Amino acid sequence: MSTSPLLHKAGRDPAWRGRLLGFGVVLLILWPMLVQAEFKPWILFDVQSLRATWNFVASFFPPAHTLEFLQMVLAATWETVAMATVGMTLALLGAIPMTLLATERLSISRIGKGRAAVVSAACRNAIRWLLILLRSVPELVWALLLVRIVGLGPTAGVVAIALTYCGMLGKVYADILESSDASACNTLLQNGSGRLAAFFYGALPESAAELVSYTVYRWECAIRGSVVMGFVGAGGLGQRMDESIKKMAGDELSTMLIVFVLLVAAADGVSGMLRRRLE
Repeated sequence: MSTSPLLHKAGRDPAWRGRLLGFGVVLLILWPMLVQAEFKPWILFDVQSLRATWNFVASFFPPAHTLEFLQMVLAATWETVAMATVGMTLALLGAIPMTLLATERLSISRIGKGRAAVVSAACRNAIRWLLILLRSVPELVWALLLVRIVGLGPTAGVVAIALTYCGMLGKVYADILESSDASACNTLLQNGSGRLAAFFYGALPESAAELVSYTVYRWECAIRGSVVMGFVGAGGLGQRMDESIKKMAGDELSTMLIVFVLLVAAADGVSGMLRRRLE
């Protein structure tokens, strides 16, 4: 009994050619990048690599748990949290005024014309370019530069977080305000309100939940970033982890990794709790 051509075609994916072509295009674009990045995952399964991995991981157990060491880890953890929080506070102090200047919706000069004046637009673009400059340099690079200027310790990490996160917060804050409902802001500005009043009574009530949610998320990221910056001498838990790695002290590193995971989990819990309260 012969199979009907219609039934034969019905069992075939009609879009298989397009999917195959798309896969080929992606592979064609990705392959030179893989070659340039020297991506060789099979090295991980080399006998020598596996033996070195096993020896290193085996030294993690049992984790270091002497009272003196745990006190040092606790102090370093607190220093990491303090570094992230102070850096975020400084970032907010810089980001909020720049957000007010960079947000076209809060521009008084555009009222009545629908478009901001040339000078106002030029100032706004200058602020936006400054925000681009700040956030385009990762906090780790800022920390590397600042350690050469202010020396080892958390000061470099605090300033690095403040610079990078100021650019991030200012850009996202401005985007959130620009995408919110403009009716309240426009009404206030058209009736003679100032920029600050339009922000506090017009834009902020509409966008408060989203602004706070993003701020808390960035604080959580700052805690992780503070640990990473410790590897370049910016203090905190990361610097202690770097010292343990150099000594090949796997038991100490194991304890600090556990504390780091608990720290990030706690920050995530605080972040989730605040987001739920804002919903």
